[in-house]
Amino acid sequence: METNFFEYENKCRANGYKLIAGVDEAGRGPLAGAVYAAAVIFDEGVYIEGVNDSKKLTPKKRDALYDEIIKKSKAYCIFSVDEKVIDEINILNATYKAFQGAIAGLEIKPDYVLIDGNRAQGIDIAHETVVKGDSKSFSIAAASILAKVARDRYIEEADKLYPEYGFAAHKGYGTKAHLEAIAKYGPCPIHRLTFGGVREHVK
Repeated sequence: METNFFEYENKCRANGYKLIAGVDEAGRGPLAGAVYAAAVIFDEGVYIEGVNDSKKLTPKKRDALYDEIIKKSKAYCIFSVDEKVIDEINILNATYKAFQGAIAGLEIKPDYVLIDGNRAQGIDIAHETVVKGDSKSFSIAAASILAKVARDRYIEEADKLYPEYGFAAHKGYGTKAHLEAIAKYGPCPIHRLTFGGVREHVK
C-alpha cells in the first residue's frame, strides 16, 4: 500500500471531517456518448488492494475492483450527463454537472469532497480539487474506477446499437477508425455534434 495514498483523506480527518467523498469522471474526451462521474465514501481504515488510477489498470482488473469498491463503500453514486446536454452547455460545464449529480446522489451526505482535476463548480460542500488526484488519493482513485467501468459498459451497449462505429474497441475516442466511420456513415444519435471530427459531418 502506498503510504501517501491516504494523505488527503488523513489531512481532512485531522481537520475534523469524517465523511470524505472522492469524486472523478470518465469520458470527457470521446466524440460520442455521455460523460460519467462517480462519488464514493469509505469508512476510515478501509483499503482495497489494487485500487489505482483507472487508466493504469486492465479492463479485467477494473471490473473486479468495481464490485469490491461498491461492496466496501459506505456510500457511492454514479451519475451521467448525456451527449445532448454536452452539446448544449459544453463538456466542461457538463463535467461540473456530472460531479454535482454524483455528490448529490450519495445516500449519505459527505462533509468534505476531494475532486480530481484543477477546478469544480456548483458544489456547496467543503471541497478541494486535486490535480492527478486519481494517483494521489485512494477515494478519488476508487471513484475513477467506478466512473470508467460504468461508462465502458454503457458504450459497449451502444456498440450493439451502432456496430458500424466500433465503439467497443475505442470507447468513443477519436481514433483513426472512428473518424473514418463518422466520415463514411455520418454521426449517429449518441455522437457529440459540437466536437471536432463530428461537426464537420453534421448535415
